[in-house]
Amino acid sequence: MSTHTAPAIDAALEDRKARARAWFETLQSDIIARFEALEDAVAPPLYRGPAGRFEKTAWKRGDGSEDLGGGTMAVMRGRLFEKVGVHVSCVHGAFAPEFAKTIPGADQSGGRFWASGISLIAHMTNPRVPAVHMNTRMLVTADSWFGGGADLTPLLAYQREQEFPDAIEFHAAMRAACEGYKGADYAAMKQHCEEYFYLPHRDEPRGIGGIFYDRYNTGDWEADFAFTQSVGRHFADAYPKIVTRRMAESWSPDEREEQLVRRGRYVEFNLLYDRGTTFGLKTGGNVASILSSMPPVVKWP
Repeated sequence: MSTHTAPAIDAALEDRKARARAWFETLQSDIIARFEALEDAVAPPLYRGPAGRFEKTAWKRGDGSEDLGGGTMAVMRGRLFEKVGVHVSCVHGAFAPEFAKTIPGADQSGGRFWASGISLIAHMTNPRVPAVHMNTRMLVTADSWFGGGADLTPLLAYQREQEFPDAIEFHAAMRAACEGYKGADYAAMKQHCEEYFYLPHRDEPRGIGGIFYDRYNTGDWEADFAFTQSVGRHFADAYPKIVTRRMAESWSPDEREEQLVRRGRYVEFNLLYDRGTTFGLKTGGNVASILSSMPPVVKWP
């Protein structure tokens, strides 16, 4: 029995990996097109210079002596998007022994893993347009699961309230992304996001939240994959609408100063607490891609 079952299971898993990877790459292309269209839509006097375009850079993991996967880093420095990265990756290999102890199923897979996903961070020129982060991923050891989410980070004090229209609209989109999926408890994922994107040393949240989930496996891979796709689609629709509503608003020098200071909180979180940053660095990911989440200009008063 086992001689026939194992290959069938492996074939099914390989098909799932290929489908997940293809989805993340499709979502990257979709978001890039939407963001470049927003770049084209703004004009002087608020925004100067030509519209930005994404520059794509392929990278390989490891020293090239064996195939350990890689990805495509896509970065745009534009007039509306001061800096935005939309990256995809598909990597595999073995965890370092100590790091393997922290990953479910790694002890049964001999430390071997496969991971694919999309990661996005946008820092805007206009302080009135909130920064945003989104990532979704599939990870395989002896177990298999999805993780990710999206969160919004307004950088002006009056926008960092749950009643602010941008927050209401973003959370509505994340709630809609969860609807109809087993185990996709919006309230629990919202709370997880608020607890995760928090700076203990400052006793304050990074932004106004969203949803965050990890090790999502209900036992129905097709449904779990559909949920992860739902998160990506709802994000790709919701954030450009928020940008469109805010991008024509003028801003003051004081608001720009406040934006730059608050960006420092983003840097602090990503370098001190973010598990995605740690995972990327611990698994030999592309350093430029991992650290492209850093804002282009920051101030610490």
